[in-house]
Amino acid sequence: MNPGLLAALVGSIAMGFVGLLAWLVIKEDMGTERMKEVASFIQEGAAAFLKREFKTIIYFVIPLALLLLVFLRWEIAFGFILGSAFSLLAAYIGMSIAVRANVRTANAARRSAADAMIIAFRGGAVTGLSIVGMSLLGLGLLFYFFKKPSLLVGFGFGASLAALFAQLGGGIYTKAADVGADLVGKVEAKIPEDDPRNPAVIADLVGDNVGDCAGRGADLFESFSDNIIGTMILGMSFLAFYGFKAVVFPLFIESIGVIATIIGILSIKRTKNVTKSLYMTLFISGIICLIGFYFLTTKYMQDIHLFYSASLGLAASLIVALLTLYYTGSEGRVVRRIAEASQSGAAINLITGFSYGLESAVLPVFIIAIVTITSYFICGGGFKGIYGIATATMGILSTTGIVMASDTFGPISDNADGIAEMSGISKEVGEATEMLDAVGNVTKAVTKGYAMATMMLTAVVILFAYLTEAASLLGVEITSVHDVIVNLFDPISIVAVIIGATIPFLFSAWAIRAVGHAAFQVVEEVRRQFREIKGLLEGKAKADYSTCVDITTKNALKEMIPPTMLGLIAPVVIGFLMNVWALAAYLIAVKVVSAILAMFMYNAGGAWDNAKKYIEAGNFGGKGSKSHEAAVIGDTFGDPLKDTAGPSLHILVKLQNILSITLLPLFLSYALLPL
Repeated sequence: MNPGLLAALVGSIAMGFVGLLAWLVIKEDMGTERMKEVASFIQEGAAAFLKREFKTIIYFVIPLALLLLVFLRWEIAFGFILGSAFSLLAAYIGMSIAVRANVRTANAARRSAADAMIIAFRGGAVTGLSIVGMSLLGLGLLFYFFKKPSLLVGFGFGASLAALFAQLGGGIYTKAADVGADLVGKVEAKIPEDDPRNPAVIADLVGDNVGDCAGRGADLFESFSDNIIGTMILGMSFLAFYGFKAVVFPLFIESIGVIATIIGILSIKRTKNVTKSLYMTLFISGIICLIGFYFLTTKYMQDIHLFYSASLGLAASLIVALLTLYYTGSEGRVVRRIAEASQSGAAINLITGFSYGLESAVLPVFIIAIVTITSYFICGGGFKGIYGIATATMGILSTTGIVMASDTFGPISDNADGIAEMSGISKEVGEATEMLDAVGNVTKAVTKGYAMATMMLTAVVILFAYLTEAASLLGVEITSVHDVIVNLFDPISIVAVIIGATIPFLFSAWAIRAVGHAAFQVVEEVRRQFREIKGLLEGKAKADYSTCVDITTKNALKEMIPPTMLGLIAPVVIGFLMNVWALAAYLIAVKVVSAILAMFMYNAGGAWDNAKKYIEAGNFGGKGSKSHEAAVIGDTFGDPLKDTAGPSLHILVKLQNILSITLLPLFLSYALLPL
């Protein structure tokens, strides 16, 4: 069968399972009338936000598609529209089921934690399978009709642009609501988390879905898609080694990953040990992937070294995830140290968490560097070794679907715990929803480490694809790694590196400040309602949830535009004002700095969050103590780092890389400075 059609078929099978899982979730009972009411608030808020966000994105997609049509080719413009649409559709499908799974998870928890876990995982699996299924479906069909890998870049560009909007918008929304709810609710009013008296609590629960579910889903859809495209383009330079198999290999290896994901999802067991059950699905998927890799590399590619590289990629993702857990685990040494520091106030909490966050960025980056060089030499070094690096990246991304299923389990469980609190069934569910929420926090931390690993290696692959495509357009035949040189003795390249190193800082500054602007308005609104709605704090009157939802929605959509424009404009300016080799130097700087910044922000924010939870569990004074107040401030400071700027940096790197490949013909024709 044609490789493109085969990939599309696997994608279609995945979407069939999405439909089955969605049906299994929706047929579950929603519980009491109050539970249905609270769930409807979350569903309406999430749907309203996505609807307005999608409209905003369309205003960018249509003009950019027209420009691609005029200056490049219709295939690229069409792929751009399709990539944007599929990315947003996958995110929408996942989130629409997540906001329906939450109330059903809460109701199932009245029976048992095991039943609740199954529903939450199935809801998360819809997101995981939607991402990989729609990516393979879209890329498979485009490759079948277009034949040339270079014409797939439009799909990757569209996926990256949509992902940046989704992650930025969702991240700003969720953290503005979360910070506002915590600062006024927990610190000032001394009321519990998810207390129905807090006007920002619904916006906070909505934010878990639009940020952690839709945003992160779009992020991994982009990584999955961009890596396939980058490796297929790169494969055109390896025809002498593997023939046309080098081009279609990515479609086959990721199809194995999708099949492994489906098997892993089906293997979920009802058990009291939720953590073990979730990890078992990951383990089973990983084993299926390894078996598939072995037969694909030995029987089809006839190169066992590719199997070693792919396996190394899988192992790297596990190691990076474990390192993330070390720095953010709720019972770990680092979190306990930050919680202990909270006894001396917010300043010491911030200093301690900041220092551990900086430290946490070192080892994961070293691991990725080791994987890069090891996979290079495993496949023989020289030019051929570059394909080994690409294969290691495909190994990491093969588990995207099952990892995202476990990740989305987190916001569903978090919402279920909030619904239980707001609807008054906390005593019925006991500790079931809290336990699921705690497990979900771990899976979210693992996914952040996983996403960082995929970002770094995907960026390397796309950079190699950029260099080989530039050489091809210039008529340079590549037979050695020395045939393409980015000259660092050239001041133009040095300037490009300097500029590239600053862009992630400016991007992060705008993203974090956006959360601050929106959170300020949420704080003022919550204070106003506590002050003006008589009987609200006593539980005798209802809060106005819709106003906080509207505030966060408007601000998120407005504030996400400047950082996105920075991500789009910066590489275009470098490409036209300098040249394609200077742009390569710029991309290297953006990648390295973004990776280190993202890991620091991820882990520092996660550690601050879990230090707060550790104190709330009764340690160092417990809820309401001075330690708790300091920890809440640390948590709110870390929120925009770990859930807005950090994950958005991932997408910034890949967006700029794939955009640079897309516009290469224009840069070669119209750059001001000579090569």
